[in-house]
Amino acid sequence: MAKPITYADSGVNIELGDDVSKILYNAAKQTWDNRKGKLGELIVPFDDFSGVRAIDVSNLPSGTLMNIGFDGVGTKMELAERINDHRTIAYDLFAMVCDDAVVRGAEPVLIGSILDVNSLGNVHGTFIEQVRQLADGYINAAKDANVAIVNGEVAELGTRVGGFGQFNYNWGAAVVWFANKDRLFTGREIQAEDYLVGLQETGFRSNGLSLVRKIMKAIHGEDWHTQTYGGESLARLALEPSKIYSGAVVDMFGGFENEPKAKVHGVAHITGGGVPGKLGRILKPSGLGATLSEPFSPAELMLYCQERGNVPDQEAYKTWNMGQGMIIITPEPEKVMQVSKAHHLESKVIGQVESKPGIRILNSGAYSNNQYLNFE
Repeated sequence: MAKPITYADSGVNIELGDDVSKILYNAAKQTWDNRKGKLGELIVPFDDFSGVRAIDVSNLPSGTLMNIGFDGVGTKMELAERINDHRTIAYDLFAMVCDDAVVRGAEPVLIGSILDVNSLGNVHGTFIEQVRQLADGYINAAKDANVAIVNGEVAELGTRVGGFGQFNYNWGAAVVWFANKDRLFTGREIQAEDYLVGLQETGFRSNGLSLVRKIMKAIHGEDWHTQTYGGESLARLALEPSKIYSGAVVDMFGGFENEPKAKVHGVAHITGGGVPGKLGRILKPSGLGATLSEPFSPAELMLYCQERGNVPDQEAYKTWNMGQGMIIITPEPEKVMQVSKAHHLESKVIGQVESKPGIRILNSGAYSNNQYLNFE
């Protein structure tokens, strides 16, 4: 008689999946106080990882808007897989969804995620420790973003999920945001002579990593993560977690219902497309342009990738953030910088809005000659 085939034989371990779900649920519970007494406070009739979780929206005023934004970490997970360190990936996940929400003048409130893994365990053991690392990052990132996590789904998908090493995964999230219709940023609020306040980013965030990996592989081979730069693993340097700006930006413009701490006319989240793409997008409705005369310098690893991969400065500024993770357009730069400091974010005036269309950036790239790069 043939041996019976079980679900576990196909690569899905239900009991282990339940254990992982409980880890993620317990991590989520630790984030609920982030919204206590605020819009988005969770109501939990049954304290169980499969129970109901909801928020009361029965008394929201006229003009309240709500939507859901979606994003994921992209290929940055491979860096974590290469050095088996998954503690900071949640920062990248939350930054991608929460920092996109504030660009619209919205306040991110709730997060839900889906973690697709190749396996939670095999003949060599389980990957519970890796999941615990993801969950720890979950808690810390949610605190920085001031959001509550309502769920954390996990699915074992076998060979449908690939990567480096034995534990491979993709991680995506949805953010529920609320906005006051009168506080939305349309781009038409921006005026010539508004200041550009840059919020510094010292890593790649979660963008342009495919180019980074291509360069590293070409230079150092398949096991490029074993090489070092400045005494640190190349993979660990590239894995530097994204800074989460949304908590600070919500404080600046007041979010859904609080008193603003600064006048904000626009917000650009510098991800794929770089400063020219993202700043250019929010300037388009007004027909204005901008000059960045004192931008933050790019991370050292960006310059390394440029030099070793022969990436022109123009291309680098369209691919990576090059030192500015977010740009706040404001007539009150000092107030914006005070809020940034309170959230432990480095900021400075990096330029100004101008009537002349286009983006001009004083070049700080690897091939800089103290001249401006021009982007239409």
